[in-house]
Amino acid sequence: MQNKEHDDKENQVSTEELAAEETAAEETVTTDDATKSQEETSTEAPPQVDERDSKIEDLQNKLLRLQADFDNLRRRNNEEQTQLAGFVTAGVVGKFLKVLDNFERAEESIAKSPDSETIRLGLEKIHKQFEQALKELNVVEIQSQGEKFNPEFHEAIMRGENPELPEDTIDMVLEKGYKINNRIIRHSKVRVVTKS
Repeated sequence: MQNKEHDDKENQVSTEELAAEETAAEETVTTDDATKSQEETSTEAPPQVDERDSKIEDLQNKLLRLQADFDNLRRRNNEEQTQLAGFVTAGVVGKFLKVLDNFERAEESIAKSPDSETIRLGLEKIHKQFEQALKELNVVEIQSQGEKFNPEFHEAIMRGENPELPEDTIDMVLEKGYKINNRIIRHSKVRVVTKS
């Protein structure tokens, strides 16, 4: 009976050893598989970047740079236009300040001397000075009186009859028009002859 117990113990020990060996073998196989897969992964070439993807990325970067350059250019252009407008305005105002000074002097002289001839002469001088300022700025009056109506330069406010003038002729200027070079600042407001 002792022998049987001894044999059972040996069988149990050998069964346990056998199970342990099988587990160790399985772990070795698993470890070997993992090592092989790591080796395979490391020996594989890294995934190559598609040539088209790199070109797309380059083009996107160029586009972003161009867009930033364009935004900077537009901002600088706006700043320069604002500065230029300021200089132009200052130049124009400077021309008319002299006229304003003379108007103020005329008002003072009217208060001191109600002589109408002196006032008339003073106003004529101011008018000439004003016209000179406009001339220096290249502002020219649009000739309208007696001219044929032209919608590029004239705005017909009224129509009337005048037997002395042909049809579509301007017989009265209600408000003078002006231009700088070929650019119209204000159209002449006129009355145009109509034959019934």
